[in-house]
Amino acid sequence: MLAMDYRGPYRIRAAHKPEPIIEHPNDAIVRVERACICGSDLHLYHGLVPDTRVGMTFGHEFIGVVQEIGSSVQNLKVGDRVLVPFNVFCGSCFFCQKELYGNCHNTNPQATASGGMYGYSHTGGGYDGGQAEYVRVPMADVGPTIIPADLHEDDAVLLTDAYPTGYQAAEMGDIKQGDTVVVFGAGPVGLFAAKCAWFFGAGRVIVVDHIDYRLEFARHFAHCEIVNFKDVRDMAEHIKKMTDWLGADVCIDAVGCEASGNAMQSLTGRYLMMQAGAATALHWAINSVRKGGNVSIVGVYGPTFNAVPIGSALNKGLTLRMNQASVKRHLPRLIEHIQAGHIDPKQVITHRVPLEEVSDAYHIFSAKLDNCIKPVLIPPGSSARH
Repeated sequence: MLAMDYRGPYRIRAAHKPEPIIEHPNDAIVRVERACICGSDLHLYHGLVPDTRVGMTFGHEFIGVVQEIGSSVQNLKVGDRVLVPFNVFCGSCFFCQKELYGNCHNTNPQATASGGMYGYSHTGGGYDGGQAEYVRVPMADVGPTIIPADLHEDDAVLLTDAYPTGYQAAEMGDIKQGDTVVVFGAGPVGLFAAKCAWFFGAGRVIVVDHIDYRLEFARHFAHCEIVNFKDVRDMAEHIKKMTDWLGADVCIDAVGCEASGNAMQSLTGRYLMMQAGAATALHWAINSVRKGGNVSIVGVYGPTFNAVPIGSALNKGLTLRMNQASVKRHLPRLIEHIQAGHIDPKQVITHRVPLEEVSDAYHIFSAKLDNCIKPVLIPPGSSARH
């Protein structure tokens, strides 16, 4: 089969690999119809995630058709069209029973924090991802969700990560009616977080980024105010000036470890790797939120040390909430949102690229060329090509 093949930082290609096989009675093999490139895939691409091994296939956002099932699979049949949450989870452990599917205790035994994830290095369990013609889906009775007949495939693929993560970012902010919400980052997750903030009753939504085309997209997609941080001398002061000198009620970090905006953070977190990513957006969130406010973190950071102003968070009485999104928990509500016309997730897809050109797709997305917001890879033979 054709699949994305990691050869080292900034080096990927489309290569022929053996097709996956059923390894456990509860496995399924899915023929991929669409696979997104996620902003967190770029952390792998840039060499910032430990134990990303040569030969791995990335891709934790994908949908497809069930090609084969193991002998114990009961909830799927061959031919079902499914969306597959990025979490690999068992559905029965202590954490899954609490619907913390991103923290499953059984699918990533080498980790003490997150559960398994498709295509996200061996720190995520070492599962190959969906930027390929076929993918092995473990725990097939609990993860995959059959795509409703009236749901567009482009909307379905965004339900595997980006839209649920943005929604959970807003949910964790505990937004109250009339709150001012600031979202740092105008990538797909930040866009969905800003859009979903309105669902929870926000009275004002502000998106911060430094790339003009992304900010303009945010203005129209999320109906929000925008701030280009390159035009701002001090972010916390600027947000306070916009909010009667109190600060925002809720700040959301939808950027993570590759944030721009602070030379020292970039040097220590992105280039010298003295900390697990540049925590610039997290600093801004903590410093820009009002006393007693909420900070929601969905931007990806490494599992080791980060220079974070925890003293400021303590003295301001802040509530910090963060996690990998528990996609399966959100799906019923998010599908309802789409079916009711409250949101059109596929609007964020700007590029559809054949899987054979995966290297170009990563370059375009990474370098933010051609006004790229969200690229989708189309494998050979997919119905999306026709």
